[in-house]
Amino acid sequence: AEFAQAYKYFGLHREADDSWVFREYAPHAGEIFLIGDFSGWEKKTEFRLKNIGDGKWEGRFPPGTFHHLMHYALEITGAGRRIPAYAVYVTQDRNTNIFTARVWDPDKPYKFKYRSPDFKCGDPLLIYESHVGMAQEEPKVGSFAEYREKILPYIARSRYNTIQLMAVMSHPYYGSFGYHVANFFSIAGIFGTPDEFKALVDEAHRLGIRVIIDLVHSHSVKNENEGLARFDGERSTYFHAGSRGEHSAWDSLCFDYGKTEVLHFLLSNCRFFLEEYNLDGFRFDGVTSMLYYHHGLNKAFTSYQDYFDGSVDEDALSYLTLANRLIHRFRPEAITVAEDVSGLPGLAAADHVGFDYRMAMGVSDMWFKLFDIPDEYWDMGYLYSELLNRRRDERAISYVECHDQAIVGGQTAFFRLAGAEMYTMMNKKSPSLKIDRAMALHKISRALTAATADSGYLCFMGNEFGHPEWVDFPREGNNWSYHYARRQWSLAWNGFLRYGELLEFDRAMLEIFSQKDYYRSPVVRLAADNERKVIGFARGEWFFAANLHPEKSWCDLELLVPPGEYELLMNTDEERFGGFGRIASGQKYFSRRQGLGASGRDVILLYLPARTMIFLKKSVFNA
Repeated sequence: AEFAQAYKYFGLHREADDSWVFREYAPHAGEIFLIGDFSGWEKKTEFRLKNIGDGKWEGRFPPGTFHHLMHYALEITGAGRRIPAYAVYVTQDRNTNIFTARVWDPDKPYKFKYRSPDFKCGDPLLIYESHVGMAQEEPKVGSFAEYREKILPYIARSRYNTIQLMAVMSHPYYGSFGYHVANFFSIAGIFGTPDEFKALVDEAHRLGIRVIIDLVHSHSVKNENEGLARFDGERSTYFHAGSRGEHSAWDSLCFDYGKTEVLHFLLSNCRFFLEEYNLDGFRFDGVTSMLYYHHGLNKAFTSYQDYFDGSVDEDALSYLTLANRLIHRFRPEAITVAEDVSGLPGLAAADHVGFDYRMAMGVSDMWFKLFDIPDEYWDMGYLYSELLNRRRDERAISYVECHDQAIVGGQTAFFRLAGAEMYTMMNKKSPSLKIDRAMALHKISRALTAATADSGYLCFMGNEFGHPEWVDFPREGNNWSYHYARRQWSLAWNGFLRYGELLEFDRAMLEIFSQKDYYRSPVVRLAADNERKVIGFARGEWFFAANLHPEKSWCDLELLVPPGEYELLMNTDEERFGGFGRIASGQKYFSRRQGLGASGRDVILLYLPARTMIFLKKSVFNA
């Protein structure tokens, strides 16, 4: 934690006597000048930095040299104009499109008013994956302020307790979804100022919502004008030399995690966002790419031998271990989530690499495989095993879909299920068998995923109500349109489309799964009948049964339970959720004993309509 404070040493800082100091790490530089509004953007002797050894450069300047929001940059001999590596606020000029650092020294810096909500590992983690820029309905780039005012209240009403914000770190190309980071210590100036982002975090905390961001330490942009590439004239300052330093699939550069200076930079980046913005943790992006020399490209992980064949980058593994140790030592209540498709053993184990959670990416893959085949061919054993395919010593977060499935070229779950009829048949008065099927399976897939999840559940914004179409950012190929880079909230809020019924279901479902003890109980299998397409399971005092048969409803279906009384909490077929209302609400079920002696068992008898899932809770325990 002490080591990870490079941002307090490097960069531009005002001293106690109001003088200024600037420092930079650039071991291959010939000369460095600080340039900007204060120098007429010319190299002037009084702004030449001094080489103080070990690759460090320093300049000291009298009070009044710099003012809040001044533009500045570095002019480095052998590299040209560069944005300082530790700049905390970088913006783009709308006329020239040039990115520059800005002096961030407000007269009244933002002061946080609210503490992070209390949270312990094991509490329900209900994540709303979100992108500030595309969170507004208008075809434009949304702001931190608009997100705080309009979207946070909606998230709170929807029962999510954590937001995972994408694209917070400064990135020059908006269409990269924020994953080609250039300026690691700067928030994305396109969304607003550092103080506006702090106000967003503070308001989320007031509403009882924790905030984590996507931390992209897996690679960096190749951009030389904006990023770290050839920062001081040499690519190897922060990145591997040769082909190992280039990510062929992402057109980006790969950090050399074996260098102390790179560890200093990245670990300090972790602490900076926790300390400066009062964040509650990180989702580490692209962990699979970091872990292996082959980046996981064209690699199927089918056995444990795949992890121990010499392909693991031990420097990267060490960095991730150090990062987790730092984060949890500096802020014990912070959470870390690994986006890893490989399933490396120990990644989310406390006494190994140390992530608190890993993304259960196989669950999403399973659903999209099933969506491509008729549901009469769905295998209940496969469904059940994939939902629960996780190690006992690692916590996992499950999801049907995240932003990955929604990106242009793919389809959201609802798009995959409903097809073109989502454009024409979503009016509540428009009968459509295809929409009925899509609605039913959309609800059941989410309910089964959230109910069986190990420790948490994730939803990408808008997908809770089946947001139509895909995500596509402005680019030359779509004539720089914002049409697909927004969220059409009115579809769910206008009252006459069926999207609102999916939203109502999502809120009701999360009201159950947000109860504090829900994810502390293990999943107990009760049924997986492939002929009847029935799956049943219990979790503590909660019991679930789903009939995925496309045609047949079951009367007096036996569900094995402990003796007692069971209350029907809700079911996916309720009319308020866009169903047919085939099950009377408010029912109670009483167990009955079948058989004698050791072979006897207690069951409740259910009416379970086709494509319906019911939620029960045990309310009375027999003496």
